[in-house]
Amino acid sequence: MATTPTRDGPPPEVTEEQLAAMHDDPRFVELKRRLFRFVVPATIGFLAWYLLYVLLSAYARDFMGTVLFGHFNVALLLGLGQFVSTFGIAWAYSRYASRNYDEHADALHDEIVSGKGSS
Repeated sequence: MATTPTRDGPPPEVTEEQLAAMHDDPRFVELKRRLFRFVVPATIGFLAWYLLYVLLSAYARDFMGTVLFGHFNVALLLGLGQFVSTFGIAWAYSRYASRNYDEHADALHDEIVSGKGSS
């Protein structure tokens, strides 16, 4: 038996059969698909952006050292861009999840936990 946390009180017990039924449920499969629609492209994009920064830092030192204004050079600007893009992705994921994922996941969770299944 597994336990699943709930919003109130101790977690109810969920049987292995209930968990297996959930994994076969087309709504659960759709939830996974929705999650991957955001996570995979965002991860690939961020890793490409990060690797570009690392490669430029290693092999394009003159370019990265180019002063843009004052004491700001390309490396500093791109480095700060890493932080901005990290927070941007977190914000975008939060919006995506609240619009396309959370409500459906909560409904499926409540149905599995309450034992009222359509499967």
